[in-house]
Amino acid sequence: MDISGTCISSTEDEHGPIYVYQTRNSRILSFDGKIYQSCMKLNNINGLHLGYTQAMMAGLFFIPIVKTATVMGLGAGSMAKNLLNSFSELNVHAIEYREAVAKVAKEYFYLPDTDRLFIHIDDAVNYMKNTEMKSDIIFSDLYNSEGMEPKQVQSSYLRDCKKALNNQGVLVLNICHTAPKLREELDELLASEFENRLLSFEVEGGNTIVLAFKNDIPSIKREELLTKGKWLQEEMSIPMERYAKLLGDTHGYDHTHF
Repeated sequence: MDISGTCISSTEDEHGPIYVYQTRNSRILSFDGKIYQSCMKLNNINGLHLGYTQAMMAGLFFIPIVKTATVMGLGAGSMAKNLLNSFSELNVHAIEYREAVAKVAKEYFYLPDTDRLFIHIDDAVNYMKNTEMKSDIIFSDLYNSEGMEPKQVQSSYLRDCKKALNNQGVLVLNICHTAPKLREELDELLASEFENRLLSFEVEGGNTIVLAFKNDIPSIKREELLTKGKWLQEEMSIPMERYAKLLGDTHGYDHTHF
């Protein structure tokens, strides 16, 4: 399905084309003119409009105070912008393989020029292997035109992510449209590398969100989870109460503990 709207920018780098489309109320980033890579509503430039990106923020339920976040894959910058806009003390590190994509994000998607945003032009695996920095939360959503980026399904990459987390840190992965064999392999690697300290839930559209904890999963009561969801919903302007309930229902939270 071709994207409706007017193409307002078309550039190309060694990896292929980068298109920006505009409709009456949205701006869309696409790499092939068919699939949305990212979508921004013009009346809410810092919002998160794709359900799975909202759901990935569920990792924040378990972090007392978030100071540093890493986003693997900048794209149009939706996640980075939302985090920066929601938390005034937060530093965001975004890893983007294509410099041309980062340029388009700044030019067409209002990526802010702030000293709290650090953009690293690098391959995600290479960056993780070499970084000395620790994050409270790492968002890993690595896909190419064929589906999940195979590099995400490597024990060395997952181990490097775990090493780059603070003690209370969480790695958040988005999994969708993945061949059963690859999904099985990823599940096994995650269980091994994170010693089964995992939570997951499914969201509309067939995406599975996985939270992998560096250390023990924090003990949290259902009512605390829902309270945190309500607070984050107000801070971030996204329906976090819904994801708190979904996570609670999926993992059988009761009124005592998980």
